[in-house]
Amino acid sequence: MIPRATYRLQLHAGFTFADAAALVPYLDALGISHVYASPITVAAAGSTHGYDVVDPTRIDPALGGEEGFRHLVAALRARGMGVVIDIVPNHMGVAGGGNAWWNDVLAKGPASDHARVFDVDWSRRLVLPVLGDTLAATIANGDLAVEDGHVVAYGEHRFPLRADHHADDLATLLDGQHYRLASWRVANDQLNWRRFFTVNDLAGVRIEDPAVFAATHALYFRLHDEGLIDGVRVDHVDGLTDPIGYCRALRERLGPDAYIVVEKILGAGEAQPVGWGVDGTSGYDFMEQVATLIHDPLGALPLEELWQDVSGRFKGFETEEFEARQDLLAWQFSAQLDACVAAFVALNRDEAVTPAMLRRAIERLLWVFPVYRTYGTGDAAPARDAPIRGTVRERVSWLIPPGEAHVVDRILAWLAGTGPGDAADAVRRFQQLSAPIAAKSVEDTAFYRSGRLLSRNDVGFDATMLGIGVDAFHRLMVARARDMPHAMLATATHDHKRGEDVRARLAVLSTMPTAWRTRVEAWAALSWDWDHEVDGGDRYMLLQTIVGAWPGQGTSPDFADRIKAWQLKALREARLRSSWEAPDSDYEAAAAALADAYLADARFVAEVTAFVADLTPAATANTLVQTLLRYTLPGVPDLYQGTELADLSLVDPDNRRPVDYAARIALVGSNAAPAKFRLIADLLALRRAHPALFADGDYTPVAVEGSERVVAFTRQRDGRTLKVAALIRGTDVPPATVGFADGPVEAAMLFADRPVWYALD
Repeated sequence: MIPRATYRLQLHAGFTFADAAALVPYLDALGISHVYASPITVAAAGSTHGYDVVDPTRIDPALGGEEGFRHLVAALRARGMGVVIDIVPNHMGVAGGGNAWWNDVLAKGPASDHARVFDVDWSRRLVLPVLGDTLAATIANGDLAVEDGHVVAYGEHRFPLRADHHADDLATLLDGQHYRLASWRVANDQLNWRRFFTVNDLAGVRIEDPAVFAATHALYFRLHDEGLIDGVRVDHVDGLTDPIGYCRALRERLGPDAYIVVEKILGAGEAQPVGWGVDGTSGYDFMEQVATLIHDPLGALPLEELWQDVSGRFKGFETEEFEARQDLLAWQFSAQLDACVAAFVALNRDEAVTPAMLRRAIERLLWVFPVYRTYGTGDAAPARDAPIRGTVRERVSWLIPPGEAHVVDRILAWLAGTGPGDAADAVRRFQQLSAPIAAKSVEDTAFYRSGRLLSRNDVGFDATMLGIGVDAFHRLMVARARDMPHAMLATATHDHKRGEDVRARLAVLSTMPTAWRTRVEAWAALSWDWDHEVDGGDRYMLLQTIVGAWPGQGTSPDFADRIKAWQLKALREARLRSSWEAPDSDYEAAAAALADAYLADARFVAEVTAFVADLTPAATANTLVQTLLRYTLPGVPDLYQGTELADLSLVDPDNRRPVDYAARIALVGSNAAPAKFRLIADLLALRRAHPALFADGDYTPVAVEGSERVVAFTRQRDGRTLKVAALIRGTDVPPATVGFADGPVEAAMLFADRPVWYALD
């Protein structure tokens, strides 16, 4: 069944099924139809997110186990509600010794019954980059020991030993294992198993193998067959060998009534996954679309000039992304690149095409790839791949070494399924490399290097574009209604870089770049003896973050700690002045001291408080516009936990902090509830009263005369019409006329009380 509205819950040992069940009356009163749960299978000990699954066959006891889950479902069913669960087919957690399948592989190697589960190159021993030094040094330091059939590293990490191999000498014993213990520093270059992005604790799963598919999904299928779940959200679908084939198999097994959405980042102009057998994406694309609507595109140039002036960085976002792709491909994904090149070398039958030529071609294609991946399988490719390959060929043309264009074309032919030989493995490796390269270079690197306006640096966003016009937005919504009317609509997620109301506040700066420059220059002039050590770009992004997340009247030590935690992550992800691999403690300390100095400066605190107060009317308007559109446009609206009130969160783990539900429960039906909460409750009540209208109603743009700052549309079904209008990019009402079919209406009448309006006829 298609959910009417979902509520995302992050489950962990500190928030279990019992806690979720206690919230069911509140969620029902609010108007939610389905709980949308983070992964429920057994995760690594202490996991706070559930994506490091160590046993996909059982519900996690730390959450309450199957009994607890059944209790939650019973509480939901008693109120006519349901549940959608997050599933993780791409990878499993392999750290900490909690994964029995992985342990069996370590002990038995390719002979293990579970060896086919993991994406391992068994031409050499499985590399485990877990040591702080070389193996020889680790042995010499006494950091390895043998206990009860395991080798124990640092008194903590345990790895099973082969039952058929014994030796008195530790080095000889380890040399005879199916795995090789190695320094963590060799992972990027020597790893011979597919990991999730650059996380050594997560091993890729060969879900394309029917036996692996069956074994890892048996629990989900049983829960669905027993009526305990209504659908699934598929995590990182682009990491799979054949996402389309997987989704179709999932649909075939779950049936036509299951709700299936996929976590997929759409590139600029990339369409929803039509024909995959799913109901759409999990909503990052909508988050991007509504964000561009509330940003003023005219602010792009002055904000770019401000960024260049304060940072001294004159590279546009495209250049930052390009250089990040080059850096990461040559460094963090070196082993994966080697394996990809080797697969194409094995296909090549032209003696005039050398392995080095193939490497250069593959590298350059990955430098400019415009989307996460294509979807060919080596012997065929869907039609949606063709324009992507065309764009890649155009972009790569200036990078191709003289005389090697035919090598690039040969790679593209293999991706299209028209090259010679069995290209399945090579194509798979290319596609499973292009996806993490895109994610890491954009979301985890360039977003932290380029700071024109941080509200445009979020998961699934195109940071090269500041805003779009109303007509462009309508075109996107018409396509959504036509192609994927039941995809999720999200404006906050467990993965966002900053909360929906942080983005709404910062978006106001796009409408007032001159006034913002004045503020920035004044705050930059505040000086402390040591603050010159902090890069201007880092200072500017810090100021944006402080303004965006400012809690209101004054600050607290908690706020300072949150800001500095964000700052530390930002510095290390950018990899310009520090990194996770080689932290620059002096620079990090200087940056943290700068944050503390700002927040301890009475003048700065007073000015930020006043400035945020000035922004608040327009920021609140942006918040209400985002909310109105999420609950009225075609799709299934998702409410991320706690964001029914102001969401001023920062990047994880800040966006997964505990939620004060008592405060929210007290607001149900209260006239004292903030405008955002009341609007959500009112729209959810309307959706409950008219589910068919919202689920399948037509979407028709409504013409507006006299202003480009009003977006209006209607939803129609079975003789009922929902009329919607929103005032964007400011609070002053323009002299506009909205042309509803039953008669034009002046904007001043629609927006007399607030910047959003709707009516049901």
